[in-house]
Amino acid sequence: MNKKIVLLVSVVALFMSCNQTKKESLVAITEANKDLALLTSHEPTEEGYTLMKNNCYACHNPNTASHDDILAPPFKAVKMHYNREYDNKKDFVDAMVNWVQNPEEDKALMFGAVRRFKVMPKLPLPIEDLEKIATYIHDNNIDEPEWMEGHMKGHKEGKMGNRKMKNEKNGCNHKDGESCGNGC
Repeated sequence: MNKKIVLLVSVVALFMSCNQTKKESLVAITEANKDLALLTSHEPTEEGYTLMKNNCYACHNPNTASHDDILAPPFKAVKMHYNREYDNKKDFVDAMVNWVQNPEEDKALMFGAVRRFKVMPKLPLPIEDLEKIATYIHDNNIDEPEWMEGHMKGHKEGKMGNRKMKNEKNGCNHKDGESCGNGC
């Protein structure tokens, strides 16, 4: 009988030992998965999107029915212009934050948008929120309004353009591609 008890206790101890090792392994795997989830988390991205949607879509909403219904250029176009001007993320984000904090016509990258919509108002958002929004815009594919492709095609065909606004702003009336020495 004593042998059976010793054997039973030994088997239970061995089972508990293996089971404990499994539990420890499971805990280690769970912790590793949590760490991996934190590393791959899109929380800042989601926060940037939420801030953009809540603070900017009143004017920049990509879900407008037409170009005539939007109150400001869609962020897809804004991103395109900022990417052309700034070749790295830091400069892109800094420039966008600076523009929103102090929008002035002579600092605009989108002369056609300024002509159509006027200069945007200053937004009373904390700089951290502006940086999250600008970072989101830089790092992610931005929703494009259904009408935007046709609108941009008009730009490429020369029906619309930023140079004309720049020429007019400098007091010039020459055709695009001509130079007058006034910075057009």
